[in-house]
Amino acid sequence: MIHLLLQAGGAEDKLDIVSLIVHASSVAKGTLVLLALMSIGSWFVIGTKWWYLARAYKRSVNFVELFWRTQRLDDVWKATENDPPSPVSEVFRAGFVELAKLRKRRTEAGGDASAPETHIGDIESIERALSRARTMAVTEMENKVPFLATTASSAPFIGLFGTVWGIMNSFRNIGAKGAANLATVAPGIAEALVATAIGLVAAIPAVMGYNYLSRRIRVISAEMETFTNDFLNIIRRRFF
Repeated sequence: MIHLLLQAGGAEDKLDIVSLIVHASSVAKGTLVLLALMSIGSWFVIGTKWWYLARAYKRSVNFVELFWRTQRLDDVWKATENDPPSPVSEVFRAGFVELAKLRKRRTEAGGDASAPETHIGDIESIERALSRARTMAVTEMENKVPFLATTASSAPFIGLFGTVWGIMNSFRNIGAKGAANLATVAPGIAEALVATAIGLVAAIPAVMGYNYLSRRIRVISAEMETFTNDFLNIIRRRFF
């Protein structure tokens, strides 16, 4: 009786999560290490991008309020030199710089710059500058975010690979020992389930983080697009 209890206690210790990881095969350990690194990387991306986007959104809102309070574009430009940059303010700065270049060129060209064709070309140049700045801002905001999508889509399959490997080991042990009892099958199956669990632990936060960050990026992108249209309308009324 005592021998059976000791044997049961030893089997229970052997099926402990830490023991399963320590005594796992090299392939299973490699799979778990890879999943752990992907999970750590996902949390790092989620934390850093959440902080970056939160500041970017707050600064963009503050800039838009400043822009509509201020009557002169020159004053807005001076304010952006002292304030921290934001996606919307960077779009404004790109458009303002292009506008300044065109105004200088029109002054140097004299009367020839008053033709409607010249006005249309100038507006298109400002629009392209705004579009470039908006694209650069979106690219910066989306940096590292695709890693979350990669983790979310690949981590369950990597965990599935560990599961398949553990089941293969279980059947191999059955064939080697010629017995299909629980003591022979349980360690391999438990090892397989650990790999599946770690894969889900890595994938679920990555999916949630990717969806959240993508939504924040879309909101800021919409703010930039709205500001671009408003800025172009102001430019047309005041300068063209």
